[in-house]
Amino acid sequence: MTSSLRGRTAVVTGGATGIGRGIAERLLGAGANVVIVGRRAESLAAAAEALDPSGARVLARAADISGRDGCHAVARDTVERFGTIDILCLNAGVYPAARLGEITEDHLREVAATNLFGTVYLLQACEAELIRGGRGRVVVTSSITGPVTGYPGWSVYGASKAAQLGFVRSVALELAPYGVTVNAVLPGKIEIEATSEQDPDYVARATRAIPVGRLGTPRDVAAAVAFLASEDAGFITGQSLVVDGGQVLPETPYL
Repeated sequence: MTSSLRGRTAVVTGGATGIGRGIAERLLGAGANVVIVGRRAESLAAAAEALDPSGARVLARAADISGRDGCHAVARDTVERFGTIDILCLNAGVYPAARLGEITEDHLREVAATNLFGTVYLLQACEAELIRGGRGRVVVTSSITGPVTGYPGWSVYGASKAAQLGFVRSVALELAPYGVTVNAVLPGKIEIEATSEQDPDYVARATRAIPVGRLGTPRDVAAAVAFLASEDAGFITGQSLVVDGGQVLPETPYL
């Protein structure tokens, strides 16, 4: 069981839906105040209402994290509302598909802006507060795609996710002397809202490829994030935790 996060404040990007929503719910349940960040104010407001109808412990903050100004505004508003930033969950990500011949400069910029630049900028914006508390926790949502596996059409997405891990390892060394840990989770195939819109045959094949026999859920990823955000993980930094139901284990296709 994850130790209590009562009295701590977490910022979760991409927190309105999918994995981010699951992370926000789990951290809230462990006692943390939570700031959910995204681009669409409507979906954020609905998520905040569902997570905490009282509004006392959840703040919805619409922002574009691909730029420094948006990131600093998130950090400022979080401190104004809750007084601190103790946990930073860098979960926002985009994954438009494009095969090699279709990759354009705009495609590269779109993926890098959120998946990589947003990761760097928001950690920069929150660094002082994470250090000030003396036990800050940073958890990046990377992916098995890129660092461990590949998939046609996701070469740029995979490159951005692998880049996040290089960032995690070096920044973990920079922040370790201040009591701040930096880790990553690498989800496999997770069932989210968009899964229902995918080709059923693809979803069935993906499920058969997972040894535990099911797709993952946002709760599965959130459990790993909550552990890395807790006091229990204070001696773990610069690491990557795969959350994939054993998907990457078989030497041959798993049937």
